[in-house]
Amino acid sequence: MDKILIIGACGQLGTELTLKLRELKGTDNVIASDLRDEPIDLLANGPYEKLNIMNKESFQIILEKHGINQVYHLAAVLSAKGEQNPHFAWQLNMESLLTVLEAGKEKLNKIYWPSSIAVFGPDTPKENTPQNTVMSPNTVYGISKLAGERWCEYYFEKYGVDVRSLRYPGLIGYKALPGGGTTDYAVDIYHKAIAGESYECFLSENTMLPMMYMDDAVKATIDLMETDAKNVKVRSSYNLAAMSFTPKEITAEIQKHYPDFKVTYNPDFRQKIADSWPGSIDDSAARNNWGWQHEFGLKELTETMITNLKKTIVFD
Repeated sequence: MDKILIIGACGQLGTELTLKLRELKGTDNVIASDLRDEPIDLLANGPYEKLNIMNKESFQIILEKHGINQVYHLAAVLSAKGEQNPHFAWQLNMESLLTVLEAGKEKLNKIYWPSSIAVFGPDTPKENTPQNTVMSPNTVYGISKLAGERWCEYYFEKYGVDVRSLRYPGLIGYKALPGGGTTDYAVDIYHKAIAGESYECFLSENTMLPMMYMDDAVKATIDLMETDAKNVKVRSSYNLAAMSFTPKEITAEIQKHYPDFKVTYNPDFRQKIADSWPGSIDDSAARNNWGWQHEFGLKELTETMITNLKKTIVFD
């Protein structure tokens, strides 16, 4: 019986991953945890633990209490917020991963830890970025993710810890608000369009970035965790891709639904971050090793986001 702990369950990815795993594994077998005293409403139907993953003792108590044998460790300081407090971002992102990896040596059957396209950098090939390539991240988030990938592979090679990872592109969903990433404009822009407001984008109109609808990200995560260990050939982190687009292109797609929607561009410090990242990703290793396939392109993404956000946005 899988008994799963999700760390950072109230975040954008954590919310949707928790919901899907509860659907697949049984609500009582998936324990959500986060810094909040109480779970967000979407997760209130199942077990929840308040957890600061920097507190190793609290983490161990929760593992024992619930008989946890799998951990999805999603807690992190993301790219834009990380630049505002780099020392804290490094501390949280690194120490928490090592705490979970140590538990993997004795108590856990499997660990999931997310990486990101932020591991790449200005020296990385921009188009069709390979699985193995030059990596020169210039944000504390990217540096911590690259270091984390090395730790994951180290713990697998040295201790046999079954840790698995994906390098996510920008993730777009409607069930929870984004948490301070450079690709978050692609969530905010839908909110503004549906609310009948204009949008000021913090990236330039032709900034091409890899993106993915949240359902595809959740599917990829669970597919990787459910596949037989012999299919997991990459123990650092797998490239993952679905679509790439610019702010100008997503605006044009939204304008098919809201013709009067207006976007202006005022690039800020996040532009430099975006400029260091790839425009498209080669994820053939994931597709060949364990059968990854995406379902959503920009058209399907836009239709789904608008349909669902219209049900949830409260208008003044």
